[in-house]
Amino acid sequence: MSDNTTHKRGVLFDLDGVLLDSEGQYSIFWEQMDREYSTGVDNFASYIKGFHLNRILSYFATDEEREQVLDKLLAFERNMRFEFFPGALDFVKRLRAAGIPMAVVTSSDRKKMQALYEQHPEFPTLFDRIITGDMVTKAKPDPDCFLMGARLLGLGIKDCIVIEDSRNGLLAGRDSGAMVIGIPTTLSVETVSQLSDMTVDAVGLLSVEQILQMGR
Repeated sequence: MSDNTTHKRGVLFDLDGVLLDSEGQYSIFWEQMDREYSTGVDNFASYIKGFHLNRILSYFATDEEREQVLDKLLAFERNMRFEFFPGALDFVKRLRAAGIPMAVVTSSDRKKMQALYEQHPEFPTLFDRIITGDMVTKAKPDPDCFLMGARLLGLGIKDCIVIEDSRNGLLAGRDSGAMVIGIPTTLSVETVSQLSDMTVDAVGLLSVEQILQMGR
C-alpha cells in the first residue's frame, strides 16, 4: 500500500465561491440582468452558478440582449474587486510547499481571469495549471473540465480532489470520479453534503494532512 510520500495527490479548485469571495457580487449582477431582460428562469442567479458564460447568455431571448448583457458583464468585472476568502491563499501556499499539484478549474473566461491577474499578479504562479471555461467544449455539470485538469496535472482523476461550492460544480466533480470536498457558500450544508465526500465551511479551514489522507 502506498504511503503519503509515494502516492501523489492533486487538488482541482473551483474559483468563485471557493477561493474568491465573489458569488454575492455575481448574484446581484445576474438578478439585475434577469429583472431587466426577464429570462423566465426561476431564481436565475442561483440556477446558473457554475455554468459557462455562453450557456448563461443563451437564456436571454435575442442576440441584441445577449450583446447588451455581455457588455454590462465586462464592465462589471472590470470594476469589481476580487477578494479571497480568509485563509484561502495561505492554504494554497501550504499545498504548494508540500509539493501537491494543483489546478484551478473555472467556468470563467480568459477576460475575467485577466482582470483577476491585474489585481493579483501572483495568482497564476501559485498553480500548475489554470483551466478556463473557454478551454472545454462541455461545461459544468459535465465532468470534462475536471478530467482535463487531472490529465494536465499528469494524474488519474481518482487521485484528485475537487473542491467546489455550486451544484453544477459538485455534480461535475462527483461524475468525474474524483473525491469531492464541498463548500457551502451558495448551497445549504445539507445539500452540499449529499454531493460531497467531505464538507467544510471554508477552504481556509482545510489542512495539508486532510488532503493527503482523504480516500485512504
